[in-house]
Amino acid sequence: MNGTYYSEITPKLLKMARQSESISYIKPELYIKKDVKRGLRDLDGKGVRAGLTDISIVNGRKPGPDGKEIPCQGELFYRGENINDLVAGFVKDGRFGFEEIAYLLIVGSLPNAQQLRDFSDLIHRCQEQLPSNFVRDIIMNAPSQDMMNVLARSVLTLYSFDDQADDISIPNVFRQCMQLISMLPLISVYGYHIYQHYYNGKSLYINKPDPELSFAENILHVLRKDSHYTETEARLLDIALVLHMEHGGGNNSSFTTHVVSSSGTDTYSVFAASLGSLKGPRHGGANIKVVKMMHEIRENVKDWKDKEEIAAYLQKILSRDAFDHSGLIYGMGHAVYSLSDPRAVLLKKTAKKLSEEKGLMDEYALYCLVEEVAPSVISSNARIYKGVSANVDFYSGYVYDILSLPQELYTPLFAIARSVGWTAHRIEELANRGKIIRPAYVSISEEKEYIPMRSRK
Repeated sequence: MNGTYYSEITPKLLKMARQSESISYIKPELYIKKDVKRGLRDLDGKGVRAGLTDISIVNGRKPGPDGKEIPCQGELFYRGENINDLVAGFVKDGRFGFEEIAYLLIVGSLPNAQQLRDFSDLIHRCQEQLPSNFVRDIIMNAPSQDMMNVLARSVLTLYSFDDQADDISIPNVFRQCMQLISMLPLISVYGYHIYQHYYNGKSLYINKPDPELSFAENILHVLRKDSHYTETEARLLDIALVLHMEHGGGNNSSFTTHVVSSSGTDTYSVFAASLGSLKGPRHGGANIKVVKMMHEIRENVKDWKDKEEIAAYLQKILSRDAFDHSGLIYGMGHAVYSLSDPRAVLLKKTAKKLSEEKGLMDEYALYCLVEEVAPSVISSNARIYKGVSANVDFYSGYVYDILSLPQELYTPLFAIARSVGWTAHRIEELANRGKIIRPAYVSISEEKEYIPMRSRK
């Protein structure tokens, strides 16, 4: 037994689990025979069409001269606006972008100056609405080393603080989502500090958000004991949040938002389900794997400028002889993008300035070299139906690392940003009053005669 929770795997339990695993296995060739798209994707990674959305567009392929689709440089559009233009716009004008782009995704158009002030004020007022006793009674009473679990539990608990929790009218859902977007950073950071205090004996401090600061600045203000951060740090975090906000309705957590919303359930249950999806290492948890993998590469590759030595170590990772023995080079490849992920391109570009300020250009150069070498190593080991390039997790992990952010907050930061996209997708699902989402599964089981208990072996 482990504490008060039953976690022992007994021989009898193990036997039943193995039997369950064995009976659950389906031969891969049956998916082809039955024309079932595993993961709702074709072999070339193209997603099965499951719905319509006006929120964002993700492009990795375009029609070629003969009309057939060919790989292209990745493109991402928020409400029809190219992500490169959006980031360049607020960076050029010296604005922080989170609030502006969140308004675009949720309300549907770029705000004017007054609309942006009103929206930013709404976020600050929502942050102040985190119940005063919530941190003490909820987060402190059950500290956890996993901040995604803290978020999910806290979101579900906030249901009981809302006297209109089950009202799914659009104005009420909008209100609930804005409160959750605003509160998630506080719950994440407070949960981290409480975990550090109870598990690692660190001093406990609770900084309250400052209404004069931007969304990104407030995260660093609340997180750091002395509330100190540089403008470069805050602006880099701001861009990272913008790039993680939304990525089409087909990504796992946003699709979860649609699926669960289609059942007619409450906003808190929807966000908790989406958080559970994002927590997975194949989705939001991948950037932590990237950082750990790169730390191991730094320790085991003697010459960080030697392409052949780097390629040899990446081959060891692919062969399951190094790192976590999964055979995966984390941060490489994407379900949609082939030649490039525009988010990774932007993060790589903006991270360079902070790398220079912190004297980390050798580390930055290593990331760039791994990005250059990894695709050829991967393609030499497996049949690739489309190109392989660095995805957003590859450089977001690096960004969070050079920002000296704790790894426990990497995935929560993704969730904080993606909550904006979840809001837009939840409202879109409810506004269209669609059917409950229920895809078909092809059964391969055979009918059997019932065997009475006395005749069973």
